[in-house]
Amino acid sequence: MISRLTKENCLLLIVDVQTRLLPEMWEAQRVERNCAILAQVVRRLEIPVVVSEQNPAKIGGTIDSIKESLGEFSPVEKMRFSAWPDAQPQIEAANRKTILLCGLEGHICVTQTALDLSEAGYAVFAVYDAISSRQEHNRRIGWERIRIAGALPTSTESAVFELLETADCPDFKAILALIK
Repeated sequence: MISRLTKENCLLLIVDVQTRLLPEMWEAQRVERNCAILAQVVRRLEIPVVVSEQNPAKIGGTIDSIKESLGEFSPVEKMRFSAWPDAQPQIEAANRKTILLCGLEGHICVTQTALDLSEAGYAVFAVYDAISSRQEHNRRIGWERIRIAGALPTSTESAVFELLETADCPDFKAILALIK
Protein backbone atom coordinates (compact mmCIF):
# COMPACT_ATOMS: atom_id res chain seq x y z
CA MET A 1 0.00 0.00 0.00
CA ILE A 2 1.29 3.46 -0.92
CA SER A 3 1.56 5.64 2.16
CA ARG A 4 2.91 8.89 0.67
CA LEU A 5 1.76 11.31 -1.98
CA THR A 6 4.26 12.15 -4.69
CA LYS A 7 4.04 14.12 -7.92
CA GLU A 8 4.80 10.92 -9.77
CA ASN A 9 2.19 8.65 -8.18
CA CYS A 10 -0.97 10.70 -7.73
CA LEU A 11 -3.94 12.15 -9.52
CA LEU A 12 -6.34 14.76 -8.12
CA LEU A 13 -10.02 13.81 -8.36
CA ILE A 14 -12.41 16.72 -7.76
CA VAL A 15 -15.93 15.41 -7.26
CA ASP A 16 -18.94 17.58 -8.10
CA VAL A 17 -17.87 21.05 -6.89
CA GLN A 18 -20.65 22.71 -8.88
CA THR A 19 -22.34 26.10 -9.06
CA ARG A 20 -25.75 25.15 -7.63
CA LEU A 21 -24.41 22.62 -5.13
CA LEU A 22 -21.53 24.42 -3.42
CA PRO A 23 -23.54 27.31 -1.88
CA GLU A 24 -25.62 24.79 0.10
CA MET A 25 -22.58 23.15 1.73
CA TRP A 26 -21.35 23.42 5.29
CA GLU A 27 -18.30 25.75 5.27
CA ALA A 28 -18.66 26.26 1.52
CA GLN A 29 -16.03 29.03 1.33
CA ARG A 30 -13.40 26.85 3.00
CA VAL A 31 -14.12 23.95 0.67
CA GLU A 32 -14.05 26.19 -2.41
CA ARG A 33 -10.75 27.76 -1.36
CA ASN A 34 -9.10 24.43 -0.59
CA CYS A 35 -10.30 22.72 -3.77
CA ALA A 36 -9.04 25.70 -5.79
CA ILE A 37 -5.67 25.56 -4.01
CA LEU A 38 -5.35 21.86 -4.80
CA ALA A 39 -6.28 22.55 -8.43
CA GLN A 40 -3.64 25.29 -8.72
CA VAL A 41 -0.96 23.15 -7.09
CA VAL A 42 -1.52 20.11 -9.31
CA ARG A 43 -1.55 22.33 -12.39
CA ARG A 44 1.76 23.92 -11.40
CA LEU A 45 3.30 20.53 -10.54
CA GLU A 46 1.89 18.91 -13.71
CA ILE A 47 -0.12 16.31 -11.80
CA PRO A 48 -3.11 14.86 -13.67
CA VAL A 49 -6.59 15.92 -12.58
CA VAL A 50 -10.05 14.52 -13.22
CA VAL A 51 -13.16 16.58 -12.47
CA SER A 52 -16.64 15.08 -12.23
CA GLU A 53 -19.97 16.88 -12.55
CA GLN A 54 -23.19 15.33 -11.26
CA ASN A 55 -26.08 16.02 -13.65
CA PRO A 56 -24.67 19.41 -14.77
CA ALA A 57 -27.86 20.32 -16.65
CA LYS A 58 -29.65 20.56 -13.29
CA ILE A 59 -26.82 21.30 -10.81
CA GLY A 60 -24.65 23.53 -12.97
CA GLY A 61 -21.06 23.11 -14.03
CA THR A 62 -17.83 23.24 -12.08
CA ILE A 63 -17.41 26.48 -10.12
CA ASP A 64 -15.40 29.30 -11.70
CA SER A 65 -12.55 29.29 -9.17
CA ILE A 66 -11.72 25.68 -10.01
CA LYS A 67 -12.11 26.28 -13.75
CA GLU A 68 -9.71 29.22 -13.52
CA SER A 69 -7.28 27.24 -11.36
CA LEU A 70 -7.17 24.32 -13.78
CA GLY A 71 -7.26 26.09 -17.11
CA GLU A 72 -8.38 23.73 -19.84
CA PHE A 73 -10.08 20.50 -18.69
CA SER A 74 -12.88 18.18 -19.76
CA PRO A 75 -15.25 17.32 -16.91
CA VAL A 76 -16.70 13.84 -16.61
CA GLU A 77 -20.47 14.19 -16.63
CA LYS A 78 -22.27 11.60 -14.55
CA MET A 79 -25.61 10.53 -13.16
CA ARG A 80 -24.28 7.83 -10.82
CA PHE A 81 -23.30 9.03 -7.38
CA SER A 82 -19.86 7.43 -7.50
CA ALA A 83 -17.53 9.17 -9.93
CA TRP A 84 -15.53 5.97 -10.48
CA PRO A 85 -17.60 4.24 -13.21
CA ASP A 86 -17.65 7.30 -15.48
CA ALA A 87 -14.19 8.63 -14.58
CA GLN A 88 -12.52 5.22 -14.79
CA PRO A 89 -11.21 5.67 -18.37
CA GLN A 90 -9.55 9.02 -17.53
CA ILE A 91 -8.17 7.75 -14.23
CA GLU A 92 -6.75 4.59 -15.79
CA ALA A 93 -5.26 6.55 -18.71
CA ALA A 94 -3.26 8.67 -16.22
CA ASN A 95 -1.59 5.49 -14.93
CA ARG A 96 -1.50 6.69 -11.31
CA LYS A 97 -2.40 4.40 -8.39
CA THR A 98 -2.87 7.10 -5.76
CA ILE A 99 -5.91 9.37 -5.76
CA LEU A 100 -6.07 12.68 -3.91
CA LEU A 101 -9.82 13.06 -3.37
CA CYS A 102 -11.89 16.16 -2.63
CA GLY A 103 -15.38 17.43 -3.36
CA LEU A 104 -19.09 17.20 -2.61
CA GLU A 105 -21.15 15.74 -1.02
CA GLY A 106 -18.97 13.99 1.50
CA HIS A 107 -21.51 11.40 2.59
CA ILE A 108 -22.82 10.59 -0.90
CA CYS A 109 -20.70 11.04 -4.02
CA VAL A 110 -17.32 11.38 -2.30
CA THR A 111 -17.94 8.37 -0.04
CA GLN A 112 -19.18 6.14 -2.86
CA THR A 113 -16.26 7.22 -5.05
CA ALA A 114 -13.75 6.50 -2.27
CA LEU A 115 -15.26 3.07 -1.64
CA ASP A 116 -15.15 2.18 -5.35
CA LEU A 117 -11.58 3.45 -5.78
CA SER A 118 -10.39 1.49 -2.76
CA GLU A 119 -12.11 -1.64 -4.04
CA ALA A 120 -10.44 -1.12 -7.43
CA GLY A 121 -7.01 -1.12 -5.75
CA TYR A 122 -6.26 2.59 -5.56
CA ALA A 123 -4.69 4.27 -2.54
CA VAL A 124 -7.07 7.08 -1.62
CA PHE A 125 -6.00 10.22 0.25
CA ALA A 126 -9.18 12.03 1.34
CA VAL A 127 -8.66 15.77 1.88
CA TYR A 128 -10.65 16.45 5.05
CA ASP A 129 -10.88 20.24 4.68
CA ALA A 130 -11.81 20.03 0.98
CA ILE A 131 -14.79 17.68 1.44
CA SER A 132 -18.20 18.80 2.65
CA SER A 133 -21.92 18.07 2.80
CA ARG A 134 -24.97 20.22 3.37
CA GLN A 135 -24.96 19.30 7.04
CA GLU A 136 -21.86 18.87 9.14
CA HIS A 137 -23.07 15.62 10.73
CA ASN A 138 -23.45 14.05 7.28
CA ARG A 139 -19.93 15.16 6.38
CA ARG A 140 -18.65 13.46 9.56
CA ILE A 141 -20.54 10.24 8.76
CA GLY A 142 -19.15 10.19 5.23
CA TRP A 143 -15.67 10.91 6.55
CA GLU A 144 -15.86 7.99 9.00
CA ARG A 145 -16.97 5.58 6.26
CA ILE A 146 -14.18 6.76 3.97
CA ARG A 147 -11.58 6.37 6.72
CA ILE A 148 -12.81 2.95 7.85
CA ALA A 149 -12.75 1.77 4.22
CA GLY A 150 -9.03 2.48 4.16
CA ALA A 151 -8.66 5.99 2.79
CA LEU A 152 -5.80 7.92 4.33
CA PRO A 153 -6.77 11.25 5.90
CA THR A 154 -4.97 14.41 4.89
CA SER A 155 -5.57 18.15 4.76
CA THR A 156 -5.00 20.62 1.96
CA GLU A 157 -1.84 22.00 3.51
CA SER A 158 -0.48 18.58 4.43
CA ALA A 159 -1.08 17.25 0.91
CA VAL A 160 0.53 20.31 -0.69
CA PHE A 161 3.72 20.02 1.37
CA GLU A 162 3.88 16.28 0.81
CA LEU A 163 3.69 16.85 -2.95
CA LEU A 164 6.39 19.53 -2.77
CA GLU A 165 8.70 17.23 -0.75
CA THR A 166 11.32 19.97 -0.22
CA ALA A 167 11.68 23.74 0.14
CA ASP A 168 14.23 23.48 -2.69
CA CYS A 169 11.41 22.74 -5.14
CA PRO A 170 11.37 25.43 -7.88
CA ASP A 171 7.64 25.98 -7.27
CA PHE A 172 7.92 26.24 -3.47
CA LYS A 173 7.56 30.03 -3.08
CA ALA A 174 4.69 30.35 -5.54
CA ILE A 175 2.81 27.46 -3.96
CA LEU A 176 3.52 28.67 -0.42
CA ALA A 177 1.86 31.97 -1.34
CA LEU A 178 -1.35 30.07 -2.18
CA ILE A 179 -1.74 28.64 1.30
CA LYS A 180 -0.61 31.56 3.44
